[in-house]
Amino acid sequence: MAAFPWHARSRNYASESDVCKVESVPLDFGDYHPLKPITVTESKTKKMSRKGSTSSTSSSSSSSVMDPLSSVLDGTDPLSLFAAAADPLATTASTDGIRKKRDKDDSSALGSDFEQWSSKRGEILARYTTTEKLSINLYMGSEKGKATTSGSAVSEKVRTRLEELDDLEEGSQKELLNLTQQDYVNRIEELNQSLKDAWSSDQKVKALKIVIQCSKLLSDTTVIQFYPSKFVLITDILDTFGKLVYERILSMCVDNRVSSSDNFSPETVNDTAKETCLNWFFKIASIRELIPRFYVEAAILKCNKFLSKTGISECLPRLTSVIRGIGDPLVAVYARAYLCRVGMEVAPQLKESLNKNFFDFLLTFKQIHGDTVQNQLVVQCVEIPLYLTLYSPAIDWILQCIAYHAPEVLLTEMMERCKKLGNNALLLNSVMSAFRAEFIAARSMDFIGMIKECDESGFPKHLLFRSLGLNLALADPPENDHLQILNEAWKVITKLKNPQDYINCAEVWVEYTCRHFTKREVNTVLADVIKHMTPDRAFEDAYPQLQSIIQKVITYINDFSLLFSVEKFLPFLDMFQKESVRVEVCKCIMESFIKHQQESTKDPVILNALLHICKTMHDSVNALTLEDEKRLLAALINGFIKMVSFGRDFEQQLSFYVEARSMFCNLEPVLVQLIHACVAFCFITIPSLSSIFTRLNLYLHSGQVALANQCLSQADAFFKAAVSLVPEVPKMISVDGKMRPSDAFLLEFLCNFFSTLLVVPDHPEQGVLFLVRGLLNVIQDYTWEDNSDDKVRIYTNVLHLLSAMTQETYIYHVDKVDSNDTLYGGDSKFLAEISKLCETVIAQILDHLKTLGKEETLKRQSQLALYFFNTILAHGDLRNNKLNQLSVNLWNLAQKHGFADTKTMVKTLEYMKRQSKQPDMSHFTDLALRLPLQSRT
Repeated sequence: MAAFPWHARSRNYASESDVCKVESVPLDFGDYHPLKPITVTESKTKKMSRKGSTSSTSSSSSSSVMDPLSSVLDGTDPLSLFAAAADPLATTASTDGIRKKRDKDDSSALGSDFEQWSSKRGEILARYTTTEKLSINLYMGSEKGKATTSGSAVSEKVRTRLEELDDLEEGSQKELLNLTQQDYVNRIEELNQSLKDAWSSDQKVKALKIVIQCSKLLSDTTVIQFYPSKFVLITDILDTFGKLVYERILSMCVDNRVSSSDNFSPETVNDTAKETCLNWFFKIASIRELIPRFYVEAAILKCNKFLSKTGISECLPRLTSVIRGIGDPLVAVYARAYLCRVGMEVAPQLKESLNKNFFDFLLTFKQIHGDTVQNQLVVQCVEIPLYLTLYSPAIDWILQCIAYHAPEVLLTEMMERCKKLGNNALLLNSVMSAFRAEFIAARSMDFIGMIKECDESGFPKHLLFRSLGLNLALADPPENDHLQILNEAWKVITKLKNPQDYINCAEVWVEYTCRHFTKREVNTVLADVIKHMTPDRAFEDAYPQLQSIIQKVITYINDFSLLFSVEKFLPFLDMFQKESVRVEVCKCIMESFIKHQQESTKDPVILNALLHICKTMHDSVNALTLEDEKRLLAALINGFIKMVSFGRDFEQQLSFYVEARSMFCNLEPVLVQLIHACVAFCFITIPSLSSIFTRLNLYLHSGQVALANQCLSQADAFFKAAVSLVPEVPKMISVDGKMRPSDAFLLEFLCNFFSTLLVVPDHPEQGVLFLVRGLLNVIQDYTWEDNSDDKVRIYTNVLHLLSAMTQETYIYHVDKVDSNDTLYGGDSKFLAEISKLCETVIAQILDHLKTLGKEETLKRQSQLALYFFNTILAHGDLRNNKLNQLSVNLWNLAQKHGFADTKTMVKTLEYMKRQSKQPDMSHFTDLALRLPLQSRT
């Protein structure tokens, strides 16, 4: 094949850049911004005009931005029009009802800030457990009425139902004894499922009997420490029953709007639904025992909405009074808790009934210390402190309901009532847990005074101080009281002998100390924690609390020079002896440092402490460490390394990097970071890395850094190392755990390499373009995949490089480095050497195109021919006849076998026509005429 001499066209990069610039046009968007949310206009449809004319709309929004969907529908919603046409009066009534509901006081609705009962359920079940044996009475279904045939008279069916109701509480029962706690829970879950099965099979009376039997279990306190958990399990069944009844009645309402929403009035409920609702209440009223009757009626409290608007408000006070008949104070307080629970769900605005419920409890509170209760505790061998904790979930819930959006004056009233009861610690604790932290914090000294006067025999004072501390972590007390509050609390906390009690309180008050005091007080608190938790290695059972303390300290002390000057901070870290916990704490500290450290540092206190912390993280890495964990640890250590700077003191900087490299040798990303930071490490450390493309890119980056610092011999060494490493690139490499071909990665690297080689000056002893020649030899000898054209694509990129090298002035330079355009100054011998290389490269490309002449590779041939054509078009001087003819041949070859990319070729011709209007580019006009477009056949 004849040689094709390469003639690169002369480039004026500055003028080309000016031509390519997009003309800036000032735009006035007004209020429009692409990220601004669209305002949809709410349109109200007016009366339709005659003869199909467009209806007019009145908009409630002043925005001029129309919703495209609304505009299509002419401002009307077809479903709304359909519903309005069906029942316009009902629509009006429904709209009025919704508007009235919206206009109610916001405090009547439960917001997202109200902690739901479901969030407390798991905690109660986990806390109140027992190892004692339990018993349960299971309802065994009666066989009555099962033989009734389909032809039985209605009166017979009614009589059977009445007999079942008479036998409601006397049905066959089976008592299961000696159940473990888990067996008991499983039986309750079985009852819940039986309830659902009975209901779905239309056995409503059986379902009611199951609920009654379950409710009776709440009067049993034989295993008293399990009672709160029993309450949770049984009330789950009651909730299920209440929901089933309500949905059943709701489904009986003929009005579709009633059946799909809770926003209805009793007037819209039909007689059948009302009669069914009344029937349920009558059935429940016939239950003789008080506790099941109360619970089952409370479960369907919401059904009063079907009967009258005032049904719930009348029922709540009555049920509150019913509870007075329950003799056991523990059973009674949980009944009150359940009433508050359903009351808040169906009528949160009726706070007066909830308040009356709690004040009733206070009146009967002295029963807790009565003889009946004391005798029961003696029999069950339960101490009074344990017994009092059984009340906490119920009282906490009642007070949470009362305190929700309550005014501050209610807290004052509660405090007065607590004082009248002798500052009962149980009540006081619940009050502090329920009311807003701002209210509690403002009265901190008052609460401390009440805590001091509490009787400690029943409920420990340190728990009261813990509750107070939790409030002070959320709200600030009066400034003048800060120190006195801390002194009063810590006097009690530091005297605690039990390490677990101590750390539970100290953890809370550390945050208060960090928020309001200096490092001196924080240091004192940390020293006290170390003193209490070190004996007998008590810290091993308190890692979560100790971690919490560290988190709070670094949250409030963001200045790490100040943090590490806290004398007891590092000794505090020494308590984390378990490696996994210690590493988590170190990660937490490093995350805080990276987040808050704004400026680089050379503080020796910070460096020594953080090097120790980073070393702890690094040394935790072993063969079982997950890759994600390694990446996280490396990122944290790298974040620290980047923040260390000694300014112009290079010797100190190098010393730090040397120490870091010796400490973090097992994390490759850290070594990569250090290589970027210190050129001196490159020759030693890069060969030790496992990833070949990491090594290639680091050699390239290191060479670029050396070049930028005028270290030309070091740059040449790095580039030579990169060239010599290319033959070692394997055919397949691991990427994110999957094996992938390496060709695309090698092509990307070489293109970057070519861009750098443009500005690398020739070595005076190595000959012209010695690095480019060496790289071309490596590319030639590399074994490429048979079905790959990457070798040719690389050669075309080499042509781009060589064309740029022939220019009088290169497109870019490295500051203070003379590139070959300056060294050779357009010397003819230099340009001749480039021309020879170009001829060699072109010959290689054309040989490869020739090998693609087989039928199965014709498409690849077409694509490569067009690719090479575009290279000549962009970089070649097409006024040269041979190069001009070569471009025409490539054009024809690209569409010879019907695989041409016609769209791209059309755009190419359009580009040529535009370029022909530029100075010295008129020859493009003649060339375009010689490039026909063939249709694909």
